[in-house]
Amino acid sequence: MTTDGIRFAFGTLTVLPVRVTRWDRDAARAGMLCAPLAGLVVGLCAAALGGLLLVLGAGPLLAAVASVAVPAALTRGLHLDGLADTADGLGSAKPAEDALRIMKQSDIGPFGVITIVFVLLAQIAALYELYGRGGWAYGAVAAALAGVVARLGLTLACRTGVPAARPEGLGAAVAETVPVRHALMVTVLVAAGCAAAGALFGPYAAVRHACAVVAALAAAQLLLRHCVRRFGGVTGDVFGALAETGATVALVALTLGTG
Repeated sequence: MTTDGIRFAFGTLTVLPVRVTRWDRDAARAGMLCAPLAGLVVGLCAAALGGLLLVLGAGPLLAAVASVAVPAALTRGLHLDGLADTADGLGSAKPAEDALRIMKQSDIGPFGVITIVFVLLAQIAALYELYGRGGWAYGAVAAALAGVVARLGLTLACRTGVPAARPEGLGAAVAETVPVRHALMVTVLVAAGCAAAGALFGPYAAVRHACAVVAALAAAQLLLRHCVRRFGGVTGDVFGALAETGATVALVALTLGTG
């Protein structure tokens, strides 16, 4: 089951060549519990490219752009697309059925475009400061943390009690598959791991990294609650919005108090 879960997580949340061998509720449960692991790999790839550019003599701005581009590439931009579609659905102020129909359209509306622009700018600006003020190692840990926390938000969104908005799609496949107790256990483990990574830079940094996790999850949960109220549940697009929101808030939170 662990192997099936890892395959499910990497096969659905990344473009890495991992074949999903099972597509049932048990595999979905294990997969969403393994989602932070997929996020760690994505985050480490982002950190590796950003760090490599710095070592080769590039500036922190270019390293930040590269670190933001990697997660987009490793997800085929699906999370950003989900963020845009969710912004369009919420921005439409229409009833749930009409908003969901807007989200399924292939084009991106003005709300989606504006949201993507500001989210990417925020991520790049935050990583630019972290690479510039904290050095390549600090920025690399931040990029990895953002990848993990972004997918941890998906684990929590799949917990029991959060329904799917549609009877089909990824949202329906994974909605309510994760018991609350298991979701909380994974959350504690991830938060502890992020704090331990921050401890490499001192005890205050450990606290800052833990607080970044809390802030990111709080923002994602607020968005989740709003989406459930507006759409009647979660969709694949909502998952993408939660991931990008979590990553952005985590990175911004890490810049606070580092000057």
